[in-house]
Amino acid sequence: MQRLLAYFKNNKKKTIVLFLILVAYYFCLPKHLFKDPTATVITSNKNELLGAIIADDGQWRFPENDSVPDKFKTCIIAFEDEYFYNHPGFNPISIFKALKENINSGEIKRGGSTITQQVIRLSRKGKQRTYWEKFKEIILATRLEFRHKKDEILALYASHAPFGGNVVGLDAASWRYFNRNSEDLSWAESATLAVLPNAPSLIYPGKNQLQLLKKRNRLLKKLLDNQTIDSLTYRLSISEGLPQKPYPLPQIAPHLLQTIAKNNKGQRIKTSVNKRLQQQTNTIVFNHYNTLKQNEIYNISVLILDVKTRKVLTYVGNAPTDKNHQNSVDIINKPRSTGSILKPFLYAAMLDAGDILPNTLVADVPTQFGDYSPENFNKEFDGAVPAKQALSRSLNVPAVIMLKDFGLDRFHYYLKNLHLKDIRFNANHYGLSLVLGGAESNLWDLCKSYAAFSSTINHFNETSSEYFSNEFCEPTFYEDEKIDFGKKSNEKTLFDAASIYLTYESLKEVNRPEGDDNWEFFDNSKQIAWKTGTSYGFRDAWAIGTTKDYVVGVWVGNADGEGRPGLVGVQTAAPILFDVFDLLPNSQWFQKPFDEMEKVKICLTSGYRASVNCNNVDEKYIQKSGLKTKACPYHKLIHLDKTESFQVNSSCENINEIKNTSWFILPPLMAYYYKDKHPFYKPLPAFREDCINSKKETMEFIYPKDIKKIFLPKDFNEKTNDLILKVTHSKPNTKLYWYLDHIFLGETTTIHNMSIRPKEGKYTITVTDEFGNEIKKTIEISQ
Repeated sequence: MQRLLAYFKNNKKKTIVLFLILVAYYFCLPKHLFKDPTATVITSNKNELLGAIIADDGQWRFPENDSVPDKFKTCIIAFEDEYFYNHPGFNPISIFKALKENINSGEIKRGGSTITQQVIRLSRKGKQRTYWEKFKEIILATRLEFRHKKDEILALYASHAPFGGNVVGLDAASWRYFNRNSEDLSWAESATLAVLPNAPSLIYPGKNQLQLLKKRNRLLKKLLDNQTIDSLTYRLSISEGLPQKPYPLPQIAPHLLQTIAKNNKGQRIKTSVNKRLQQQTNTIVFNHYNTLKQNEIYNISVLILDVKTRKVLTYVGNAPTDKNHQNSVDIINKPRSTGSILKPFLYAAMLDAGDILPNTLVADVPTQFGDYSPENFNKEFDGAVPAKQALSRSLNVPAVIMLKDFGLDRFHYYLKNLHLKDIRFNANHYGLSLVLGGAESNLWDLCKSYAAFSSTINHFNETSSEYFSNEFCEPTFYEDEKIDFGKKSNEKTLFDAASIYLTYESLKEVNRPEGDDNWEFFDNSKQIAWKTGTSYGFRDAWAIGTTKDYVVGVWVGNADGEGRPGLVGVQTAAPILFDVFDLLPNSQWFQKPFDEMEKVKICLTSGYRASVNCNNVDEKYIQKSGLKTKACPYHKLIHLDKTESFQVNSSCENINEIKNTSWFILPPLMAYYYKDKHPFYKPLPAFREDCINSKKETMEFIYPKDIKKIFLPKDFNEKTNDLILKVTHSKPNTKLYWYLDHIFLGETTTIHNMSIRPKEGKYTITVTDEFGNEIKKTIEISQ
């Protein structure tokens, strides 16, 4: 050491020069050898290619791969650089032989470059092949050997070597020429690609096939001679043909590729997509598309989420339609009218708030809210229907009545907390139509909400009855991303587990349209909570279903918003939903979250908590918040005579002869429609004629109910149609007397309908019964 220091001291100039040379040598190699644009590549959760977008310079150049398949590694070393693992970046013997041959021939015939040198030459593209450039390559190659391991250098070569045409790199070449991953190439295929970088023009179809075949077979013979392959493998390999044309790269999830490319351009992204499930779903979509396009319905999107990991398993952004029908549009994240798909959220919110129980009777009668008059899909009314059934049958009128009772602003608040980003306006902008499709949302947000609901029940049962603070999180399509569900808490995140569970119990029922007796899509062996939706004008059809493990969402329609007859959720989207669920493993049904439930006595007729007057009672588990609901208001104690034919009181019957009986009594308007669907509904008996009735008889308008302005339609002969007035009375066979602005119109008994044809103007309709009760309605007639 002292001698070395003394030498440096005595030879300062030489030392400085040497130091500068070493510094120059150290920094002579750029930090990044290759700056070429690369293709955007996505793979499945098992690293299977799903699709790629060509690089900006028009080259199929995949992002660098840090590994090289063993077969190709063996072939390329045997063909290009047998001493690759032994030399320092250049091979003096090869250089000497090449120099001698070139001098003798008077031109450059042989390069003698190692793989390391070829990496340098590839990175310094456009340089002439001169001896000076060769010298610089040698210097840079040795520096590269200091910086990288041998296998890393080999990986750089495999990623950037030319393979003919616009194909660069082994990964792209494997797919373009053999339609498979480089790890799956045979010996013959690996040998074919190994000889190409040396003469990439040989790959052009129809040209140089014999020359390429000879080079490949010579390499295979070399592998046989050095005992890398056996004689059988050799014979089978040389019998394989050469690629005749480039294959198109797989496009298994093209719309997901577009989405990922926005933020990950030029990168290789490992997604959470299950390739086999994606391909099977693509086939289902293709088959349904071929049927639906006969009705000029051209677009379909499907999303499958794993509830436990919140990862995307399948992403079908659109049907395999054409450019004229927006085949490039990714529908999954596009806002569309929701139809009835938000109804479960209202039902869950009302359960959670303790406003209803699952079978609480909800009014289903003609209803008018200002200028808004909701209608059921079948144009009929049930009078009263259990809330659970109203949801499973997707009845519109009960949903709007429930929303009115719950509060529009209150429901809007919950939707905002579900992070439905397309609900951008305040509650008044949407009005009561919010629950029937007055708002827009997208398949991604809706599926993530259902997944959060399912996960809430799962987590609650898997933990000590706890909730996670970040339950309503964004799903991911990145395989390496792990969802953080947040901290555990005894406080619910949004809805309690029992309310969600009871909502799903309702959604297990088939919500088919009335009259559709040939339902063929529901498989009773699969327990799925599912909901359909159809937007106004038949523009959007939805179907979203969930099990304990998976959420499947389907949208069907036209990307341009054109409506089509028959574009109904239960007819177009639901069949796709259940075809997709058939691909998924069966799941056990959700466990009942007992810690959020109480067993109470329920009136089986009304669905309310049983009152002392209820005579048909059973114990049921309800959500704890349901304890706040009132007792049954429809069962009342009445007094009958011994025959139970008439009501009586102490004014006409001995108290000892009066029979006290519980009676199910609905309000007149609800009863008017309810009795048509429930033949065993018994109206309240009349008072016996000799009794003094202290109770006032009641009646109510059926039509017009809340309407103030009425437009009289005309028939095909331009004749104005009659206006039919309807009233219901609590006591059957009562005579009613009708007046229009104090002008007597007539009387009715039993069926209280009155036909009039007034001129334009304002009128007051007055109806009185034989007991002196009176109701009035002021209307304005327009024609």
